[in-house]
Amino acid sequence: MMRGSGKLTYQLARRIAVAVVGSTVLLVGIVMIVAPGPAIIAIPVGLVILSAEFAWARFWLHRLRQSISAQNQKNHSKQAERHRVY
Repeated sequence: MMRGSGKLTYQLARRIAVAVVGSTVLLVGIVMIVAPGPAIIAIPVGLVILSAEFAWARFWLHRLRQSISAQNQKNHSKQAERHRVY
């Protein structure tokens, strides 16, 4: 009976550590939106840390990646169109 509780304690401690560290990085990134700092880096890093344990963080990280990819595709299309025009 004691063997299972050690594993449970490790899993719980890991989940708490990931939650604390990931939430801190994410919150610092959100603060950096209005304060000077690299929010564009801190927010995804916080989501990556949180996604190790939480499905909702994986969902938001996926949406963020899709949004960045769509924006990059849009920018590449605009640049290609400018080169065709000139």
